[in-house]
Amino acid sequence: MRKILRWALGGVAALTAAAGLVVWTYWDTIQDYRAALEYADSFKPDVIDENFRSLFVKYPSIRVPKSALASPLEKQERPLPESYSFGGENRSVEDWIERTQTTGLIVIRDGAIVHERYLRGNGPETQSIAMSLSKSFVSALVGRAVEDGLIDISQPVDSYAPVLAEGGYKGVSVRNVLQMSSGIGFNEDYGDLNSDIVRYIIQILRGSVTEFTAHLKNDIPQGTVNRYVSADTQVLGLVLEGATGKPLADYFNEVLWSKLGTEADAYWLADQKGEAIAAGGLNAVLRDYARFGLLYLNEGRTLSGEQIVPVDWVKASTTPDAPHLMPGRDDGRGGKTYGYGYQWWIPAERKGGDFTGVGIYGQFIYINPERKVVIAKTSAYADYNNTGQEMKRESIAAFQAIAEGL
Repeated sequence: MRKILRWALGGVAALTAAAGLVVWTYWDTIQDYRAALEYADSFKPDVIDENFRSLFVKYPSIRVPKSALASPLEKQERPLPESYSFGGENRSVEDWIERTQTTGLIVIRDGAIVHERYLRGNGPETQSIAMSLSKSFVSALVGRAVEDGLIDISQPVDSYAPVLAEGGYKGVSVRNVLQMSSGIGFNEDYGDLNSDIVRYIIQILRGSVTEFTAHLKNDIPQGTVNRYVSADTQVLGLVLEGATGKPLADYFNEVLWSKLGTEADAYWLADQKGEAIAAGGLNAVLRDYARFGLLYLNEGRTLSGEQIVPVDWVKASTTPDAPHLMPGRDDGRGGKTYGYGYQWWIPAERKGGDFTGVGIYGQFIYINPERKVVIAKTSAYADYNNTGQEMKRESIAAFQAIAEGL
């Protein structure tokens, strides 16, 4: 009996040691898997609303103080148009607001708020994640650095951030990165837990986005194809930090947020090393997103009249300048492609010189210069991985109808 007991105890000890060895060997992989699952859980329908207004609390973030004096936004409320046309159908604006799981919507015409609404638990003081709307803010910072002689967009990105010479970004121009034409191979499928964008997010939760970004590989020549790569904007953040000698959030505060007349602090999500997530980490209140839209409507001037982004940069940012960037091209699937500028989207069927910033899960800042309309929308569109592109096209159609109807 004792021999059996000793044998059994020895077997348990051996199994325990073996299990410990396996865990130790694959510890990083296990933790990456846990981070991927945590990421995926953030977008479940029952928690997405709350998560989108609290990610800056849940994860490391960098506070950016509001402006010393907020620019007033006059209110002149009026009803929105009741309908718009999409897919050969006449659709209800109210139904679209509900179906796209809008959490905040503000419409500005001639500098005055004509409609402001909050839903699904959000309010005027809610800090909402911008997702890829952050990219358009980063573009504004690059424009300011160009104006100040700190960046030449014809130069390679690694001349400002030497770490980028270690991978596929070596020799890629700042201009091509601005226009999402870097040639870097990158799978942007948020629904694929093995995709590059999910691995990027895992680095936010577990490691260094700089290290990850610097070692991506290119698979096509730069400047030939417009292919959406979120890592391109992380590169722009590194370029800004190298050129200005300041952390991204500090430069953002110095040249933009403190001067925009913002009414609330902003927060940049950061990785485990404190590096700001340039590609999608901004959190702000809806009215301040609208103020940024007004900045671009007013060609880089704040509501107080200060020119903080160059006029020429605003125009260049929203004017595609190469065949592979033009809107309205055949997308090979029976549809038409969007155009692309410097981190701004151009609708396939442009109306009133309009352009828009877009964030995954339904974040928008839409500007229509001819109609003098700015629309900012935050959302928690849980079905994005399945129907997100259709939602994006429909939302732009709704924005255009609202701008024209007002």
